[in-house]
Amino acid sequence: MKAIRRFTVRPVLPDALRPLSDLAHNLRWSWHPETRDLFQALDPDGWRAAGEDPVRLLGAVSAARLDSLAQDRRFLRRLTAAADDLDDYLHGHRWYQDHSGELPSAIAYFSPEFGVTAALPQYSGGLGILAGDHLKSASDLGVPLIGVGLLYRHGYFRQSLSREGWQQEHYPLLDPNELPVQLLREPDGAPAKVALALPGGRALHAAIWQARVGRVPLLMLDSDVEDNGPGERDVTDRLYGGGSEHRLLQEMLLGIGGVRAVRTYCRLTGHPAPEVFHTNEGHAGFLGLERIRELAGEGLEFDAALESVRAGTVFTTHTPVPAGIDRFDRELVARHLGDDGELPGVEVEKILRLGMETYPGGEPNLFNMAVMGLRLAQRANGVSTLHGAVSREMFAGLWPGFDAQEVPITSVTNGVHAPTWVAPEVFRLGARRIGAARTEDALTVGATDRWDVVRGIADAEIWELRRELREQLVTETRERLRASWRQRGAGSAELGWIDSVLSPDVLTIGFARRVPSYKRLTLMLRDRERLTELLLHPTRPVQIVVAGKAHPADDGGKRLVQELVKFADDPRVRHRIVFLPDYGMRMAQKLYPGCDVWLNNPLRPLEACGTSGMKAALNGCLNLSVLDGWWDEWFEPDFGWAIPTADGAATDEDRRDELEANALYDLIEDRVAPRFYDRGPSGLPDRWIEMVRRTLTTLGPKVLAGRMVREYVTRLYAPAAAAHRAMDADTARELAQWKARVRGAWPRVAVDHVEAVAPDAAAPNGTAELGSTLALRVRVALGELGPEDVEVQAVAGRVDAADAIADAAAFALKPAGGPDLEGRWIYEGPLALDRTGPFGYTVRILPAHRRLATHAELGLVAGPTEATGEGAGVLMR
Repeated sequence: MKAIRRFTVRPVLPDALRPLSDLAHNLRWSWHPETRDLFQALDPDGWRAAGEDPVRLLGAVSAARLDSLAQDRRFLRRLTAAADDLDDYLHGHRWYQDHSGELPSAIAYFSPEFGVTAALPQYSGGLGILAGDHLKSASDLGVPLIGVGLLYRHGYFRQSLSREGWQQEHYPLLDPNELPVQLLREPDGAPAKVALALPGGRALHAAIWQARVGRVPLLMLDSDVEDNGPGERDVTDRLYGGGSEHRLLQEMLLGIGGVRAVRTYCRLTGHPAPEVFHTNEGHAGFLGLERIRELAGEGLEFDAALESVRAGTVFTTHTPVPAGIDRFDRELVARHLGDDGELPGVEVEKILRLGMETYPGGEPNLFNMAVMGLRLAQRANGVSTLHGAVSREMFAGLWPGFDAQEVPITSVTNGVHAPTWVAPEVFRLGARRIGAARTEDALTVGATDRWDVVRGIADAEIWELRRELREQLVTETRERLRASWRQRGAGSAELGWIDSVLSPDVLTIGFARRVPSYKRLTLMLRDRERLTELLLHPTRPVQIVVAGKAHPADDGGKRLVQELVKFADDPRVRHRIVFLPDYGMRMAQKLYPGCDVWLNNPLRPLEACGTSGMKAALNGCLNLSVLDGWWDEWFEPDFGWAIPTADGAATDEDRRDELEANALYDLIEDRVAPRFYDRGPSGLPDRWIEMVRRTLTTLGPKVLAGRMVREYVTRLYAPAAAAHRAMDADTARELAQWKARVRGAWPRVAVDHVEAVAPDAAAPNGTAELGSTLALRVRVALGELGPEDVEVQAVAGRVDAADAIADAAAFALKPAGGPDLEGRWIYEGPLALDRTGPFGYTVRILPAHRRLATHAELGLVAGPTEATGEGAGVLMR
């Protein structure tokens, strides 16, 4: 019989064991080995059966076992030590508290998914794992972050394979009472809730669940509450599920409901209100609209409220392609945010203008969440240096008249949370050298001098560690492969071959990620005979472990998975290449350390960052990757290999895949495998071990999420907080009025005339000597504006054959007179000729105000016409 209702019966812990509950409900256990060891000691068999989840473990352990442990003085000493350590961690001073400067009192960090631990499956891929690592590193550093997301009752799907190798999806129902989360409650004990108005007089209600991620609260909104009708209850059913309206409601709940949840949390707990709001991708962009509504309720006009909101908002984009951005029909958004829906009192046309693609090539009837995110944030960034450049190109239409490199999108390269991803064996190796506390500090805050200790570790120790991790991966792979084949319908009698799958002494390559087409899961299959030769080489064999999920709606991705699976099923090679279904955090924590080489072969430049290779590197795994994302930024031949790319405009996709696959085979055959198998006088692969050592010492401090979060604090959060504090109501009104005045007057702003007084050393043929100075005199029309509203600049640098300026440097010119009878102003200034070769300059006028983050903020620029600039362009040839 099937139960009509399900609930969880929790054991009553003896008083002596009460601290176990606090330890289980703070997710610090997921990256703190001593706490995990404590729970394992509670019930070793139950720990594994519970999926290494302390909350589930405590729900299953017998009362007799608990009573026994309550009398076990050794266990109680360990429990007291773990509880005291957690208390110190939660309340002690950390990097943020000791950091000088004006820092935000709190930051709200919004993301559609969070990958904190496998015990809280609220993630689908890299975006969620990055968000989880961001929270954990913020906790380690003492950054006062509040995470905001949704609680999906089905999470993301679980993946299995059919007998034919076709991906199948399963959506297990998650009971929040069995997860490491707790309801946020009002003082009277009632669950705290938020509500959104929907068209037709309906409402969307949501409860607020809280997960404690170390020092950081993570608030997750859950629409599966009795106040809602059936349709509204399903809003938070699945991550990235449903149609367009379903996704819109999810994103309204995340952004608008998320701000209300933060306000509720701060009211109930006394937590400082956030001064900075960080939008991790466009999914949470509606948070800015809710904050505008709040200010409108305090009497601030829309445009002034917009300036106030922008000052304290940071937007991070993660996608390098327009197809990765959520876009909604204009009328759908208008219906939900109009008079009959949410945000009453906020003019819907002004809301729509924030997200409309009003630039060349845009779709005029689509509301773009990333565009809204950029217009609502004064500071924005990509997630690697290359991705920042790609993002500036992709969104350049929002800043017409500016070169892509001047688009105000910077970059903060992603990092990974080392305590989560570093194998315990790697941690212990460091702890034996510099102690556990200094090793933990090196992994969280990051310090090059602490990573330099790896230089002193003996080759034999490093090689033995690598073999131990490889052997663990072999064991894990065989277990998972056997379980997968049983799910595919195989009987035990036909699975004996799995006992010989992989070897702890063979070069092991890992490849695991989501399976969109641009990541090219099957590039390795381009020449199957050549791949087979590499796998079965008599003296230098290779083995490959592959994992990955295709989106449930992506049949093309599923076909790629099936193609790989069918190749891996071939009896000739199945002991050398395996596909493991249901890629997730628990699998990844064994996969990254156990591989010798991490393979990444996306279509460049479509990998925004690609942090899986960072996690592998922290365990001494070498990267073999296309120069994309973070690898483009930090690759050095001393610790990895770059797959050449054939990305010329004349190369079609098929030809490109063929060229890059052949380059991949050549690298493995000629450089990677020989380096792994060649032995030095000591009998060890000396050159390989040196690459492992350089990976750890050089890449280790760079790839840390601690480094990433510190950059966010100093480069984005602190300036945003300062701008927020300065933007009181009067200042916001003044800035909004100034922007309106400048926009209205800008059509009459122009460069009227440019004169250049050449240096004495200039020759009649247009050459000059390095180090000489050019005197510029520029006449400009400012219309109704004055010199206090603009900056007149000379922009100079090397020029190409078409006179385009590269590596430009800008110099402000100074007013020297005016206005004349025609309202013209004169600006003058020197221009140093500090570079040899073809050199050129131009002049331009930009809006200028002390509250602007960049000169490009308004997207306005006035430059010389061809007639104005004639004779004042290219100076040296």
